[in-house]
Amino acid sequence: MERIRAFGHFRSTATGPGPAPGAYERWGKRACDLLGAAALLVLLAPVLAGVALAVRLALGSPVLFRQVRAGRGGRPFTLLKFRSMAEGPGEDAARLCRFGRALRASALDELPQLVNVLRGEMSLVGPRPLPMDYLALYTPRQRERLRMRPGLTGLAQAEGRNGVPWERRLDLDARYAARQTLAGDVALLLRCLWVVLRGQGVTAPGHATMPRFRGNRD
Repeated sequence: MERIRAFGHFRSTATGPGPAPGAYERWGKRACDLLGAAALLVLLAPVLAGVALAVRLALGSPVLFRQVRAGRGGRPFTLLKFRSMAEGPGEDAARLCRFGRALRASALDELPQLVNVLRGEMSLVGPRPLPMDYLALYTPRQRERLRMRPGLTGLAQAEGRNGVPWERRLDLDARYAARQTLAGDVALLLRCLWVVLRGQGVTAPGHATMPRFRGNRD
């Protein structure tokens, strides 16, 4: 019961009063999301099919990884990804094979989230969707990331993906949530593409993927 009350609190603080949004934030961003996600799903259909087949051959079934994540206002939704780890218990490092590492490095495992974008659960650009149990760990500033739909990629990813430590990453998310523009989103998409092509920040230093967020040190 306590968790339910806390969840309601996060929803209210994340969607409370803020700066008046411009036309792009009100409707332009969503229109770009719909057009962009639909176009990419059509253009990348052969790539999606090829990755799905590769996952099936390398890791077996299921091909897709599904996990409940926190969306806008802290509302839960089911995130879609191509599976990059073996099924079963164990640390990420033990379940992540060479194929999975290559898939994650290419960011092709994230492509099924274009479906999440079409559903209105995500945006092309925004803070990355994080697990529901992180909600109770955010500071008031970090909760600002919940004002908007989570994104396929965002400011923190443009700064270095998983190589960016949690405190910095969440601060960048809050900064982005304060204001979005079309020019800024296009620039972020290009920066993120460059980061992926360079193979930057695939993992956090000393970790197979990204360590769990455990709250703020102070």
